[in-house]
Amino acid sequence: MRVRCTIGVDIGTSSSKGVLVDADGAILAQATRTHEVSRPRTGWVEMDGGIWWDEFVSLARELRAAVPDAEIAAVGVSGMGPCILLVDAAGEPVRPAVLYGVDTRAGEQIARMTADLGVAEITRVGGSVLTSQAAGPKILWIHDEDPGAWERARRLFMPASWLAHRLTGAYVLDHQSASQVSPLYDIEHERWHDEWWQRYAAPLEQPALLWAGDVAGLVTAEAALVTGIPEGTPVIAGTIDAWTEAVSVGAHGVGDLMLMYGTTMFLVATGEETLRTPSLWTTAGAFAGTRNLAGGLSTSGALTAWLKDLTGSDYPELLAEAEASGPGARGLVMLPYFAGERTPIQDPDARGVIAGLTLDHGRGDLYRAALEATALGVRHNVQTMRDAGADIRRIVAVGGGTQGRLWLQIVSDATGLAQEVPQITIGASYGAAFLAAGAVTDPAPAIADWNPVVTTIAPDPALASAYDALFDRYLRLYAGTAEVVHELAEQQRADDEREVPA
Repeated sequence: MRVRCTIGVDIGTSSSKGVLVDADGAILAQATRTHEVSRPRTGWVEMDGGIWWDEFVSLARELRAAVPDAEIAAVGVSGMGPCILLVDAAGEPVRPAVLYGVDTRAGEQIARMTADLGVAEITRVGGSVLTSQAAGPKILWIHDEDPGAWERARRLFMPASWLAHRLTGAYVLDHQSASQVSPLYDIEHERWHDEWWQRYAAPLEQPALLWAGDVAGLVTAEAALVTGIPEGTPVIAGTIDAWTEAVSVGAHGVGDLMLMYGTTMFLVATGEETLRTPSLWTTAGAFAGTRNLAGGLSTSGALTAWLKDLTGSDYPELLAEAEASGPGARGLVMLPYFAGERTPIQDPDARGVIAGLTLDHGRGDLYRAALEATALGVRHNVQTMRDAGADIRRIVAVGGGTQGRLWLQIVSDATGLAQEVPQITIGASYGAAFLAAGAVTDPAPAIADWNPVVTTIAPDPALASAYDALFDRYLRLYAGTAEVVHELAEQQRADDEREVPA
């Protein structure tokens, strides 16, 4: 018996994930491919765009083989972002993709564009000041620093739009992703800002703009042969993974805040009003009529993975020892800025700091301090969102980090906020499958039916004063160490320059 299904694939920072989902939202098969980004210099984070397509093909074939009777009704795509993958007239990448805000190379271009256009005008048009998250300055960086690649470049892609293009031939970008190509997108009019595009991005062709769940095109005969997905299958435009994650757990309504526990921590607050603050990112939403305030820590799971590898431990050991360490990690406070920091401090030269270490501290204390550091980073972002006018009524957690209760509980205790945890927390691949189903089903499915909330993590009020004090130390530690840390960041760049071959 044929089973009507949708495929969802997400290209993430450390892995690509695919799911095959039936019409009721049940996962019939899932598959993962791990990969690594390239960090050729301090502050540079890149990836070969060819990996994105190769992993999609591999995932699609594995999912099809797992359920041979599946009838693929549509394909959903998603990916990390905003990323900049430029391709030539033949559709071949001209250089590795420059990744999102964890890549901090474009400081000079940010300063130049800000001086050229003015903070007020940039904010009026694009919604946000220019930071390492903005994709526009990274386009300009390629123009300035890789002229050979720039001379050949003709089109701009992100992971989701690249998959949609390889599957269908369409050249599109969703509005949410486009709104992060700051300052080249006009957020109020939901269109490209032609004057600034011509000034900074010509001769790149502008991709047509769609919403995340819109159909970008149909699978071509060539793509069908490679992937095993039938020719003529609809493919949606897709969007950036954090927004697809929000869709996957129903956290995209007005008043919702999504917390994504992944390699980085991402926060998306949804409203109807365009709120502007220099500390966060203002974007278009995944759906027409919505706006977001978004924030992101540059490390989260990346920090805990670093500690695991550094200590030669496994996660169950570290989690057990971190739980035994207890709130406050026996007098430690950590700044999680091991890859610079995005929001709300917007400081690419921030670095990790661990304060209070003694010879009595062990790896469990360090791991506890790392979990608490990310929780305090979440608290800092939520406070900044509310100060900017965000009406946050409901918080939903998603991502791989939700599998362990301890991290969730620490975040709730440190922030004083309850978190809803849905039945399925694998995130963006599932959200992409849901969006694909909505594009070809009438009436469209409801995410509450597909993925109901099953757990609520409530904060422990007895710990509120302890975490208030820890948060105060967290803020003061950054202020007190920033000058030295910035000097060290400059030294790291100088060391990199000496190590780069002539």
